Amino acid sequence: MNIEKDYIKLIFGLKLKQARTNKNLSLFGLAKITDLSKSYLNEIEKGKKYPKTDKIILLSEKLDVSYDHMVSLKLDNNLAPIGEILKSGILKEIPLDIFGIQENDLIDIIANAPAKVNAFISTIIEIAQHYNLTRESFFLAALRSYQEAHNNYFEDLELKVLQFSKAFHIKVDAEISIEELSAILIEEYGYTIQEIVFSEQEELGDLRSIFVPKSRTLLLSLDIDEPQKAFILAKEIAYNYLEITERLFTFSWIKFDNFDQVLNNFYASYFAGALLIPRQQLIDELNLFLLKTDPKPQEMIQLMGKFNVSPESFYQRLTNILPKDFQLKNLFFLRLSHKIGADTYQIKKELHITNQQEPHANEMNEHYCRRWVSIKTIENAMKQNKNHFFDAQISRYDNSSNEYLVFSSATLDPFKKDCLRSISVGILITPSVKKKFKFIDNKSIQKQIVGVTCETCAVKNCLERASPPIQLQQKIRNENTDLIVQQYMAKFS
Repeated sequence: MNIEKDYIKLIFGLKLKQARTNKNLSLFGLAKITDLSKSYLNEIEKGKKYPKTDKIILLSEKLDVSYDHMVSLKLDNNLAPIGEILKSGILKEIPLDIFGIQENDLIDIIANAPAKVNAFISTIIEIAQHYNLTRESFFLAALRSYQEAHNNYFEDLELKVLQFSKAFHIKVDAEISIEELSAILIEEYGYTIQEIVFSEQEELGDLRSIFVPKSRTLLLSLDIDEPQKAFILAKEIAYNYLEITERLFTFSWIKFDNFDQVLNNFYASYFAGALLIPRQQLIDELNLFLLKTDPKPQEMIQLMGKFNVSPESFYQRLTNILPKDFQLKNLFFLRLSHKIGADTYQIKKELHITNQQEPHANEMNEHYCRRWVSIKTIENAMKQNKNHFFDAQISRYDNSSNEYLVFSSATLDPFKKDCLRSISVGILITPSVKKKFKFIDNKSIQKQIVGVTCETCAVKNCLERASPPIQLQQKIRNENTDLIVQQYMAKFS
């Protein structure tokens, strides 16, 4: 699609439709007074055709609009936001194709109801500005929706991992070593791998690797542990084996130039996770774990230790396997971050399968419920000075009848100094879940009533509360006021 030419056609089509509707003319009526076909005019209005000069003059005369106004790219105030959207080329950045939407379909929607679409777009822009939604945030939200739409399981990538393992004679039921990953990159893909101290330069402190495409050199930070190194190497293999060229060159990412980089980064990460945590091996290990009637926290840590991955990679892999192979399709993934010494916690990553499960991120600077096990694991990791603190909890939300079995691991944040983070997976408790998890009724698992944020929570006498329930109080006040107003209206009717 030629953005500039298509933009000009779309703008002219919007102007023609506006001028026609201002004259209360149907397409049939305009065709009749201009001797132009209805189908031709319809294609003009939809931005598919641009009329020749003589046709523009004819249309201008019949619609009592100046020629200069019709050919100008300036839109009236009520359509200006649409013009800005079209001109910016954002339609090229929105990943419409992964949701099965054709770009022309969206253009047709805009052309058919420009005023309503304008109002909608203006609302979205205002919301985005209010919550300081960045371009990267938009891309990541689109990716998250894509993952959730597929229950975060991608059969084609799982098959690619099996094909790769067969081609390179890698045992899919055994741990792949750092040496083997490195050898594949060096011997098969011509890499040079060099380890350096990133932390010597403050600006590189949050990075773990840099790939230099020109020399095919992979720079690795000496500060990373074995699981991090394995993941980075496996991800580089994924980029090459999947023949991905539109990619990111740093881990963690600094910026995304386009959505393809976001999507390809996810594909490579998925491939790496599936390679380091073989599907069948994980299924077998989970089946053994689920048979336990009184598992200890250390047993879950030992289960994770059977794979050369970080707790985050393990939990991410659970979100692939649990919905597909255990039919647990109502779950959430949460990564929570905490700066030592601060009183705030931030949700840095979340995923919800198959519905919008609780909890969820809040962009209003409210305080997340301190009763969450994901916060408690961070607190206990600090108190006990543990590298990996694991716990589980059954959380029942005060504002609903939903209960979740939540597993959570807290570790030092490998990307942020003096920060801890917890990784959690919560599974909605249903009768089928109770049958699968033999230990779910065990008294050793704490049950807790929780909220989403302190500001919206109705739990009384909460010792962990970090803020009064001001949002809830305002809501109750408004409801009471409305009740009295209704009484007055009934009385004086």
